[in-house]
Amino acid sequence: MRIPDWVIYLLVVTAIVWAVFRLDNRQDNSTTTEIPGVSYEGPALQPASVFDPEVLVEVGPVSSGVGTAFAVDENGWWITARHVVGDCKEVGIIVGRRAAVPVRTVRVAPFADIALLKTDRAPDALALELKEDDLRIGQLAFHVGFPQGKPGEAVSQLYGREKLIARGRYNLEEPVLSWAVLGHTERMGGSLAGMSGGPVIDEKGRVIGVTIAESPRRGRLYTASPASVARLLGLANLQPQGDPAPLMTRQTYGPKADELRRSLRVAQVVCVASDAQPLELSPS
Repeated sequence: MRIPDWVIYLLVVTAIVWAVFRLDNRQDNSTTTEIPGVSYEGPALQPASVFDPEVLVEVGPVSSGVGTAFAVDENGWWITARHVVGDCKEVGIIVGRRAAVPVRTVRVAPFADIALLKTDRAPDALALELKEDDLRIGQLAFHVGFPQGKPGEAVSQLYGREKLIARGRYNLEEPVLSWAVLGHTERMGGSLAGMSGGPVIDEKGRVIGVTIAESPRRGRLYTASPASVARLLGLANLQPQGDPAPLMTRQTYGPKADELRRSLRVAQVVCVASDAQPLELSPS
């Protein structure tokens, strides 16, 4: 009897998850540390302009790897970063140790480093707040995901707008928000790679952007703007309605982020590149 293609795909993704990453999305990782800083909310964020500072990002060739995605529609729609899933041969959402579900559709934004994913179903969606009128310099936000392939989170403060210029595998220029990192998962040194595609959550539990890049030297995270996310959803004719995330503070964002990962509202996404070597699977 011929084995269906989707079964083979699921076995391949599962083997990658187990052999390479060995990660359970629902693992607790609630110990966090803070970098001293003064919290305040200043003036309203100004609209994007030609005078915004520029940050250059090199987008390397597609390769097998992992990032973060979050549910925005209970019918199976997720949001992630374009550079995580664009041009992949296969994409899957990790739902537990040695378990993944295939992504049926990938829709990348031609104007921003964000993408939509479609699975057969999804957990409870996260509420989105895509109006920029209430954003203020200095306000706090919480970034949830899988930095370095492990559960982790960060707290940041809105610094301002910049223009992200992506060059390499694809070229684009987009207005982004720049955040100064105030705290992060304890013992998590180095890059926050793997956080890309994760939600940026305000103090009311609403998603206000998508983490897409970092500058470790400057202590900054860059996120797709609410306007860019709204534009992508509009092009896909999606009007997602979700519930807010658990309310977070600088003291509680670690365990609250764990709740999001345990419920799979925030999950890890895996890319299988076209040049990935076939895996030899042992019989069960």
